Amino acid sequence: MLPEQNESYVGIDVSQDFLDIHVVPEERSCRVANDEVGLAALMDLLRPLRVNCVVLEATGKLEGAAAAALSDANVPVAVVNPRQVRDFARATGQLAKTDAIDARIIALFGRAVAIEPRPVKDEDARQISDLLARRRQITRMIAEEKNRLPRASGRARSDIKAHIQWLEKRLKRVDAELDADIKKSPVWREQDALFQSIKGVGPVLSRTLIAGLPEIQSLSRRALAKLVGVAPLNCDSGRMRGRRRIWGGRAHVRVALYMAVVSASQWNPVVKAYYEKLIASGKPRKVALVACMRKLLNILRAVVRSGVPWEARPVS
Repeated sequence: MLPEQNESYVGIDVSQDFLDIHVVPEERSCRVANDEVGLAALMDLLRPLRVNCVVLEATGKLEGAAAAALSDANVPVAVVNPRQVRDFARATGQLAKTDAIDARIIALFGRAVAIEPRPVKDEDARQISDLLARRRQITRMIAEEKNRLPRASGRARSDIKAHIQWLEKRLKRVDAELDADIKKSPVWREQDALFQSIKGVGPVLSRTLIAGLPEIQSLSRRALAKLVGVAPLNCDSGRMRGRRRIWGGRAHVRVALYMAVVSASQWNPVVKAYYEKLIASGKPRKVALVACMRKLLNILRAVVRSGVPWEARPVS
């Protein structure tokens, strides 16, 4: 059993079948099965510890059950970007890769950067997140089939048309399920109404924020922009002053925000005025749109924090 220590960081490498666990600074390791029995064993192993944070990599939903179980047990947990962990491993000269090594690197990464616990989606939020992911997949398939249609003929063309019709029916069904899920929760209904009171914000962005950006009420404007990936990052060295670029963040939230801004830059008076001001000052269109994404994100944050539906006025 792992000994009791203060300020422990726990790294867990998640695979289909196993959870490899490493604790620092104690340098103790163990492995449990990635199932209900293994999760119960994990809780028993962690119970004697004073855990600062349990760190897991985002691994295509394999980490979901473990993260949810830890969160439900009030164990501080954070799911981090695997690219950051791999970059940390390279920086420390650790090029070898096994499950046990990865668990140790994750724990060391958590301690080195002082990872703080992050909110984990509850089961209902995960269901909406999965439906939104499925919606994106269906939308992408419809676009791909429509691109194939002009080059097809005969029976192939008929088959593509039939497939598009079937996909569109599935899309309507997913949208109906998302509507039903939002209506089940009074909190989500209120948030959805607040978000959609903003001109240019539709159900897709609203649902994406509810399921994919629960931190929108708690973070500062700058932290929120970095989390979504719309904060301009410096690229300077010595006398060189490089062009600022956006990087990282939650891509699915950023894409939904971009699509909303394309509409808001035409119909939302605040965003439109800001966009036109930037264009008039000589900013490239893409730069202006990214700036408007930050503006709209700030409006969304202000609305949900105040609980008051949006009115067309500047947001400080």
